Amino acid sequence: MDSGTAGIAIRPIGPGDREAWWPLWRGYQTFYKVDLATEVTDTTWSRLNDPAEPVDGALAWRGPEAIGLVHHIRHRSAWTIGDYCYLQDLFVADGARGLGIGRRLIAHVYAAAQAAGCSRVHWLTHETNTDAMQLYDRIAEKSGFVQYRKII
Repeated sequence: MDSGTAGIAIRPIGPGDREAWWPLWRGYQTFYKVDLATEVTDTTWSRLNDPAEPVDGALAWRGPEAIGLVHHIRHRSAWTIGDYCYLQDLFVADGARGLGIGRRLIAHVYAAAQAAGCSRVHWLTHETNTDAMQLYDRIAEKSGFVQYRKII
């Protein structure tokens, strides 16, 4: 463990973590200039704490303070027998950026996906998120695919 992440613990999100999770979840929304409805946040929280759901997450802790979050979703693929794992949300608080927390949270997802028998972890980031892409370029490969979507 490097000195930047000494004393940092990565733990799965639990039912008692909402108060610690909430400011990070809001910070993530602010970063991407969105404001999700309370109903969406409540549903997300419920899914994160329901073992029957394919949604899971973890928090990075520095002592009693949560400083990072990651959410990931297992899903089927027509291309493999093993599920894929979609790393949907990754956020590190302002004061903790550059310390390797993002890398540790992604490593947590890699380990969780492997333990669940997944064959791939994949994610998206916005083209303007150049700081994060410097890390992503070192720990994964670009697929070359362009995302298209239609809100329905």
